[in-house]
Amino acid sequence: MKKKIKNVKKSAAKSPAAKITKAPIMPLGDRVLLKPLSPEEAGVKLPSGIIIPETIDKEKPEQGTVVAVGPGKRDENGKLVPPGVKVGERVVFSKYGYDEVKVGGVEYYIVKEENILAVIN
Repeated sequence: MKKKIKNVKKSAAKSPAAKITKAPIMPLGDRVLLKPLSPEEAGVKLPSGIIIPETIDKEKPEQGTVVAVGPGKRDENGKLVPPGVKVGERVVFSKYGYDEVKVGGVEYYIVKEENILAVIN
């Protein structure tokens, strides 16, 4: 008697990493490719009744989601030290420590790992 095995489709986890399929470009060394978060995604809410200057809306976000990570950097002995961040993590980075790149009409930031300040849980 043969047993029938049903195909069970597992649902993908609902994490930021689940939305990311493949990185459009791969960073080198200890660089990290980030997709910047919009102000709504970053949780920036303006209280009513306060007048905010127009320039505030035009500032770049300081948070992003890690899309790709380089292999790491070498220490003084030549040993490869892997980066401390992983694909899918949400991070805070230095306001002026990144390079902008557009691939397929989508804006990304390339950041050195040392310019990532924290991982948001």
